Amino acid sequence: MKAIHITKSGGPEVLQLQETPKPIPAENQVLIKVKAAGVNRSDIITRKNTDTYGKGSPTTLIPGLEVSGEITEIGSAVTDKKVGDKVCALIADGGYAEYVAVYSSHCLPIPEGISLTDAAAIPETVFTVWFNVFHLGKLQPGEKLLIHGGTSGIGTMGLQMAKAWGCKTYTTAGSEDKIDFLQKMGVDKVINYKKESFEEILKDENIDVILDMVGGDYTQKNLEILNKKGRLCYINGMKSMDVNINLRTIMAKNLTLTGSFLKPQTAEVKTQIAKDVEKNIWPMFHSKQILPIIYKTFPLAEAAEAHRLMEGSEHIGKILLTVG
Repeated sequence: MKAIHITKSGGPEVLQLQETPKPIPAENQVLIKVKAAGVNRSDIITRKNTDTYGKGSPTTLIPGLEVSGEITEIGSAVTDKKVGDKVCALIADGGYAEYVAVYSSHCLPIPEGISLTDAAAIPETVFTVWFNVFHLGKLQPGEKLLIHGGTSGIGTMGLQMAKAWGCKTYTTAGSEDKIDFLQKMGVDKVINYKKESFEEILKDENIDVILDMVGGDYTQKNLEILNKKGRLCYINGMKSMDVNINLRTIMAKNLTLTGSFLKPQTAEVKTQIAKDVEKNIWPMFHSKQILPIIYKTFPLAEAAEAHRLMEGSEHIGKILLTVG
């Protein structure tokens, strides 16, 4: 089969389309003929530092954390899926390829009304938001959620999920086009962080949960605008992973600061997330309350261009690679 390999640490040019053996599913796995794969920031981090993130095998490293496609083989112990099922799936790696093997319990049926290609934009975003905002952050209907980076794949999906959950939504963005898009999407309050200080505008809002991927000096500002017993959840630190905070702020308001990486979670944790997502979030797709926002698709061979687009941060929603 053909797959995109990270040939060495570096820029987008190190992504090369090569022939590689087709995976063989283990007893509790299925083999998916990939229709599309989502492009994520984690793929870029892996590409830039294969020694740290690539398991020491850059010559065989295939990026990709989420796919959609059709099951063509099932392992001997699989009873919940069958050949021919069309699914989307969360995977640890290997998505930029014609085939990928994945735990059957990490596959979900394509939501009604969503195309097989567009479904590749769902797993990583929905799993990440559910685990951090709803599981760790314990967001409740009627509460207020702020997501920084509202036009990212995580942002566009998370804001829709929270709105459908019955929450008031807030976000930040850096251009008028992005702000206009988010307002049309129904976000309650959108702040241009290049022109306005979000911490000033939201100082009296008493935000209950914040999902942040910026880090750096945003951290203390986030803490200051949280409601009593508020929760601050981190999934990245694009500005800086090293932060200074005033512990008094946390203690005075009884705040919780948490976060996670989705990729290294155990198979058991991801299986539970899949169950929770199918029960709580899949009905939102069926009722058309939420949908994946697709910015652009590229053929698999143009993965490098997809990475360049993502690194430019001008996109709104998800970037996909299509296979075949």
